[in-house]
This record gives sequence, C-alpha cells and structure tokens, in this order.
Amino acid sequence: MAEIAYLTASEMLAAFRAGSLSPVEAASAVLARIAEADPSVNAFCLVTADEALDAARASEERWRRGEPLGLLDGVPVSVKDVLLTRGHPTLRGSRTIAPDGPWPDDSPAVARVREHGGVIVGKTTTPELGWKGVTDNPLTGVTRNPWDTSRTPGGSSGGASAAVALGMAPLALGTDGGGSVRIPAGFTGVFAHKPTYGRVPHFPASPFGTLAHVGPIAWSVADAELLLEVISGPDSRDWSALPPSVPAAPVDVRGLRIAFSPTLGYAPVDAEVAAAVEKAAAVFTDLGARVEQTDPGFADPVEAFHVLWFAGAAKSVESLSPARRELLDPGLREISEQGARHSALDYLTATACRMELGRLMGAFHEDYNLLLTPTLPIPAFEAGREVPPDWPSPRWTSWTPFTYPFNMTQQPAASVPCGFTSAGLPVGLQVVGPRHADARVLAACRAFEQARPWHDRRPGVGDSPQ
Repeated sequence: MAEIAYLTASEMLAAFRAGSLSPVEAASAVLARIAEADPSVNAFCLVTADEALDAARASEERWRRGEPLGLLDGVPVSVKDVLLTRGHPTLRGSRTIAPDGPWPDDSPAVARVREHGGVIVGKTTTPELGWKGVTDNPLTGVTRNPWDTSRTPGGSSGGASAAVALGMAPLALGTDGGGSVRIPAGFTGVFAHKPTYGRVPHFPASPFGTLAHVGPIAWSVADAELLLEVISGPDSRDWSALPPSVPAAPVDVRGLRIAFSPTLGYAPVDAEVAAAVEKAAAVFTDLGARVEQTDPGFADPVEAFHVLWFAGAAKSVESLSPARRELLDPGLREISEQGARHSALDYLTATACRMELGRLMGAFHEDYNLLLTPTLPIPAFEAGREVPPDWPSPRWTSWTPFTYPFNMTQQPAASVPCGFTSAGLPVGLQVVGPRHADARVLAACRAFEQARPWHDRRPGVGDSPQ
C-alpha cells in the first residue's frame, strides 16, 4: 500500500487511465499512510476517510465508463485548515472559533478541486489563524518535521508539507502570506509555488489583505502545475482574481538571464545552506542560462511588513472579547495588540514602502528574467518554538528574510528542494519571477528538477524509506 501512496498525482492519473490502479486503491493507500505516519508528525487536524472513500468509489465508476471528471479525478488532496471546506469546520488552529455547523461553503480552491474530481482526504494543521512561520497552535498542538520529528516543518502550511513528504496525499492546498508554502517546503524537502497574487481566487478575503496567496504543495513540479491549473479557475467572490490561464512554458532555461543573490544583500546564511544553494544556482549555468551573482538592491523591508502583518492580526481578532483573547496563542495576541496601535498613517507608509519595493523589483526584472535565493537561511530547528534557541529576535520574520519581500511585491515564487545538510535536513532554493511570470518560474523549476531530481529520497517516518 505504501508504494501506491508514494506515487505522484501524475503517476496516479496515468495508472487510472491504464486501468492498473483504481481511485479506491489510491485513496485506501493514502488513508492507510495517514493512519501509520500522522501520529508521529500531527499533520492532520481532520481526516475525512468515509467521504474520501465515497468520492473515490464515484471516481472509480467514472473511470470505468471512460468519463473522468476534470483534471484530478480520483487523486487524493489535503486542504489547509484555513480554507473553507463544505460540511466541516474550519477552525484555523484556534480555540476561539466555534465548530458548530452547518459550514455550507467551499473556498474557491476547494470548490475547483471538487469540480475536477479530486478526493479530499482531510484538513491539515496550521498555526493559529496562519500567523507565523512554524506550525503549532493551542487547539491541536505541535506539528513535526518528517525528516527529524524533534524539529519544526515550518509554517504556516506545515501540516500540508509534512503530509506531502510522507505520502499522506500527493497534492496539498496551502496559503502563503509571508512564505507560508515556501517555508515548510524548504524545511521538509517538497515543492511549493506561491502564484502571482490573484492567480488563485481567495474567499473569504484574508485579514492579512493582499499579502495572502493560495498555492499548491506537491512532490513534483508537474503535480504543482496541475493543481495550479485547477485552482486558477475564476470565482465571482474574489473581485481581485486574475484571468485563469497560465500558459505552459518550455522546460528550457537556455539564454535566460538569471540573478543569483545569496543573501539579498542583508541576510546572514548558514554555511551548509549557502553551499547547497550555490551549487544549485550553478546548475542553471550548466543548463545554458546566464547566471550572475547580484542583489536586487533593496534593504530589508521587515518593519513595513510587520506593520502590514500585525495590523492584519489585529483585524483577525478584533471581534473577540478580552476573555476570548486569553485563549489565543500568546505570540498572536502580542502582535495583534501591537497591530492595533498602528495608525492609518503607519499603514499607508508601509504600503508606500511596499509599492516602492514593487517598482524596484519590476525594474530589476527588466534586466533579469529570474532571481535565485535560498528559501531559508537556516535548517529546520526545534519544534514548538517560533524562533531557534538563543535567537536574537522573538519573531519568525527574523529567520525568513527571503520569503516575505515577495509577498509584498505579489511576485510568483517557488521553493525547490536542492540538497541536505550534514544532519540530513532539507535545503530549499527559491526561484522568483516578475509578476504574472508563473509559467516561467515553473518551467525553470521543472528544468532544475530534471537536472537534479529529488524524488528518490523520502523521510523515514513509518515504513517510508530514506
């Protein structure tokens, strides 16, 4: 059964088409894998086994008739527990949200997955309201890294990335407001893509505003492209959504001019991480691109990001009574109180910083087709903490300097596995493109994946081989 659970979505679909595998067998294998591996990592806050098997049986019948539904028919998918899922509570890792039904709505991405025949196997863990770059919360506890369960998988889509790494669903829906699909992808050795803002419709609107993106997490680039194609469908509930098409680009980087910035000009990087990312950047030279080491030329925008992020946190808890606020993650309570003290002028000043950053990156990409950086400057650290031990700052943004700037600019950015530390912890390479250049980012990631495949190594939780 485990061998089936480790198949990619593309491999499953090919097997369904050939009649060598049924959707029921695929769903059963994934559910068995969840039962086996999830107690070690706590990636799921809800498993919908009966519904998944019912959906798989319906898919099996469609395949038997030769009438598959959409692009994902029969493929197991997990959903991060900040996205509405019809018939089930979306608690966002919080004790302040009542689970009472009826929960009648799907978010746009979940609705598109259902329309394309995807089999939803459950909801994955998140920090409370998705507020930080690690995954633990007052409701369901600590989520752990499948490569070393004493360490964090990152966040806020940490449950989703751990699930993909362990064969507990080949596809996962995540969200990214400051790195929240890329951070856990980097820490757990999977692929994730943050699309251009608006590429994937989002409802209800995030309290963190236009920093928040919905994006795919998968074991392969092709799988992420497939899921992105599905969830990019239009939805009238999101007035900021872009047209759905993301034209495929050739898997060829020859002639592209690519900037490689090891530090963005301001971020210290662990020596092992730096070495792995430098080797990864050199792969693009081997593939025929012109790679130049250069920085985009902006200072760390963390203070402006904090104003925007902390104000979003304040908005997300504004309706809570003082007694209910005591139920919050202490860190979330702290930043929401700080955010509530920001004035409209503070917010507009931070927005002006954001707009200037976007202008600068737009000009930068007139010269460079892509930008390469580390996804993260450090390997995964102790689970259950916002920052590593003895870290000089208390906030998660202090160790994610490569991710949140590109939420501010709304650019597409992906994290590709590019190596391991001596302790066996994954390292990620971030690939950033200009706004609307999702296809170019994905094509570059696919070219890297073909040159440096990572699919033969899985974390060793349960019966999963190293």
